[in-house]
Amino acid sequence: QGNVLMSMNEGGIRHFFAGARANVGVSKGRYMFEVKIVEFVNVAEANHQSHASNAVRVGFSTQGSSLVLGSGAENICFDSAGAILHNDAHIGAGAECGRDSIMTVLLNLDKDSPNFNTVSLFKDGKRACQPQPLPDSLKGKTLFPHVSFKNATVHVNFGAVPLAPLPFTCRMVQDATKADTSATKHEAPADGKYEVVYPVSLPDEGTFDWLDTFLEKNKSYTELSDRAILNWASQSGLWRQKGHSVKSCNDRPDKNFQAPELNDDSVRKAVYSIAPLQARNYIVMEVKGNLMEDERKLLLDRFRSPAFKKIACVVVGEPTVEFKKHSQKLILQQKQEASDKQFNAKKLEEKRKKIIEQKQKEMEKLKKKAEKEKKQKEREAKKKAAEEKGEKLEEEDEEKEDEEEEKEEAEEEEKEEEPPKAELTAEEKKMSFVKRDTKDLTPVVMSASFTKFTLPTKDEGFDDIKYEWTKGAKCDEYVKKWILERKLSMRIEDLQ
Repeated sequence: QGNVLMSMNEGGIRHFFAGARANVGVSKGRYMFEVKIVEFVNVAEANHQSHASNAVRVGFSTQGSSLVLGSGAENICFDSAGAILHNDAHIGAGAECGRDSIMTVLLNLDKDSPNFNTVSLFKDGKRACQPQPLPDSLKGKTLFPHVSFKNATVHVNFGAVPLAPLPFTCRMVQDATKADTSATKHEAPADGKYEVVYPVSLPDEGTFDWLDTFLEKNKSYTELSDRAILNWASQSGLWRQKGHSVKSCNDRPDKNFQAPELNDDSVRKAVYSIAPLQARNYIVMEVKGNLMEDERKLLLDRFRSPAFKKIACVVVGEPTVEFKKHSQKLILQQKQEASDKQFNAKKLEEKRKKIIEQKQKEMEKLKKKAEKEKKQKEREAKKKAAEEKGEKLEEEDEEKEDEEEEKEEAEEEEKEEEPPKAELTAEEKKMSFVKRDTKDLTPVVMSASFTKFTLPTKDEGFDDIKYEWTKGAKCDEYVKKWILERKLSMRIEDLQ
């Protein structure tokens, strides 16, 4: 009835969770919605650890949170495997659900109810678990019905008539009163055209930091990049060699997934195929691609529809005061984290040494105690032997062995020592960009491509070109100087 959702099941994208959130959320009252599992797609797996299994997750989330339920603190859900998920933690509370099962999630925000601030799961109209308390991170917030799934087709029913009635009366979300709900509005562009932004920025000169500031200010934009795909993979629970934080570079990092189809760029191709079909704003983050004319044309060609306005955002040269302040904040944060790590390592080492010292002292005490007991027994034996002979044992000048009980050294209470506050040096205060261990491009890619870097022109097919930092001719001069400096210091791989 218009609410049937299907996952993509070809190539590597079948390993990823898809997600959909309603545009009407609940802030008061008690309401429910249903998700019927229409089918589980049969996925043949050569590798049982590749995570391309069938799964459906049903729950509630806050507006703007991740579309993958179970990831992060801003949502809570039940999954078809019989668990409740929140903030990447799984707890057994629910029921296993398969094809044709109807999963009903009931949210109770009725202050007069004994089950206030709880969420419950029902399977085919029967209670599958006791009401589960909402996490503190969700209390007092408007919560939106949400479903995530992979290798499955589901039918979402918001009402007003339930597919599987519960043993008691409960209104469905579609039947909620206006006072209990809040709706998010999707505002279409005034000119009817959505924007596709292409940031053009030199490697390691504020690329992804600028992107983060842009996304923070423009929440309606969806990031298209390998970084976004890796983040999606992490939220989908996909295992990656060396984890998700270790990367060969920021722009096109090595995939290193266990399943071969996750490493062949099929996910990337699928994303770029789907994106132009969705009416929304995008920001295409390709560090090398956006700097090379041939690759820019290919990226532009993906959004040929007149429904999109293609904008090149040139982020090159001298940054704005605002961005410099942002960079200084990140540099200080980076420095503080390194300082905290060193401080904590030092405290752990001190604690380890203290434990060793305490154990040595305890062993010394036990040794002294054993010697004292041995001497005491020897004296008693001599005294007894002397008494049997009728002799009087002369008192020995005994070593004073601290007849007073030894005062145990009171352990000094460890004072909660605060880590030292990091400060920027004069040199660091002049820095415009954050230096990171992971570079935007690998050395091989950098040396093979930097001589071909150019700034975009409208002749390439852009509808508009915006200069965020240095403007016009000065920006061109900056790029030429940047390339020349690297020609003098960098090995060029493809010299003819």
